[in-house]
Amino acid sequence: MSTTEKQADYTGNRRAFGIDEFCRRYGVGRTTAYAEMTAGRLRRRKVGKRSIITEDDAEAWLASLPATTVVGGHDR
Repeated sequence: MSTTEKQADYTGNRRAFGIDEFCRRYGVGRTTAYAEMTAGRLRRRKVGKRSIITEDDAEAWLASLPATTVVGGHDR
């Protein structure tokens, strides 16, 4: 595997994210992410002192969010 392939794999195909990367990828702030973890809706794992969120857990959280429909220009 070339260096470029390793870099692409590291940045594009990671299976777990730190909190900041999770927030960037899923468009939420740190406060929201921690609130979701505290409420038990978003699962995190610990590696030493570091918290990580697996891709599977992030996708399960995303799928659990309520869907909305737009009626008359407003979310419902």
